[in-house]
Amino acid sequence: MNKLKIAVIGTGHLGSIHAKLWKNQQNVEFVGIYDIDTERSMKIASDLNCSYFESLDVAISASDAITIAVPTSLHFDISMKCINANKHCFIEKPITSTYEEASKLIITANEKGVLLSVGHVERFNPAIVALEQYSIKPLFIESHRLSQFKPRAIDVSVIHALMIHDIDLVLWLVKSKVTSIDANGVSVLTDTTDIANVRLKFENGAVANLTASRISANAMRKMRIFQQDAYFSIDFGKPNVDVFRLIADDEELNQNSIHASQLGILDAGIKNKNIYFEKPEMPQSNAIAEEQRAFVDSIVNNLAAPVTAADAAEALRIVEIISDQIK
Repeated sequence: MNKLKIAVIGTGHLGSIHAKLWKNQQNVEFVGIYDIDTERSMKIASDLNCSYFESLDVAISASDAITIAVPTSLHFDISMKCINANKHCFIEKPITSTYEEASKLIITANEKGVLLSVGHVERFNPAIVALEQYSIKPLFIESHRLSQFKPRAIDVSVIHALMIHDIDLVLWLVKSKVTSIDANGVSVLTDTTDIANVRLKFENGAVANLTASRISANAMRKMRIFQQDAYFSIDFGKPNVDVFRLIADDEELNQNSIHASQLGILDAGIKNKNIYFEKPEMPQSNAIAEEQRAFVDSIVNNLAAPVTAADAAEALRIVEIISDQIK
């Protein structure tokens, strides 16, 4: 089987990371990069010993699939051009600037039979992967995603840039329709929202409280999930997961934990339950490299994208409602 030819459009922070990782992916031929910043792109091409394309059209024609890592405002036009050329697309989040644009991309991609995948990378974070062995049925979720100010990411609000990660995760984990949104936010250093807090309520009764800031003194990427008989504390940055569970006498402990200890006994209900602390073993993996592999696997084996365009569009729809509330 011929290797899948991949090009990267955009060589900023994320684009350069994608290019370096594609260079080392198996069953892929990394054909090169394109960016309007010729000087930067030629340097990266030299460092990676790969081709630099002189135009977007040449990059598209040389590829089977394309990573799009340009500023969000350009996602729609470049993605549509790639889709109309029958190229599969991996689009960095957010999928587009607006939900309307995302919907148009999805319609055109379906008509062309093109796969779209979106870079909601936290789904591939080792801390989230470690939770796959558990049954996750959230009743309450709390997240904090804080970062120091970085001038490179101010073309969109903190809701589009940071909170959208947690919105995607919450929608993916809860798997229920959002019924109400209560949002507050403030612009401090830029013309768009720099800090925001949102409370989401779901049809199944679950609630999520999300905070995002890009003007914090210290970085933080944490989430806590509460459900019947269990509590999960996730640190995406380390990565790390702490699990506290109620386990009946006849239930087995998680076999993939590197540490498990009994904290106490709860004398309630039909049978006694033990309170256990578990620390799942973290996979040793690079989240972006893993989402690249999943993208290729979806194309080669005709599978659904690891993060579908529909998932990404729904997260963006919620982001737009939040932004409108704050305005």
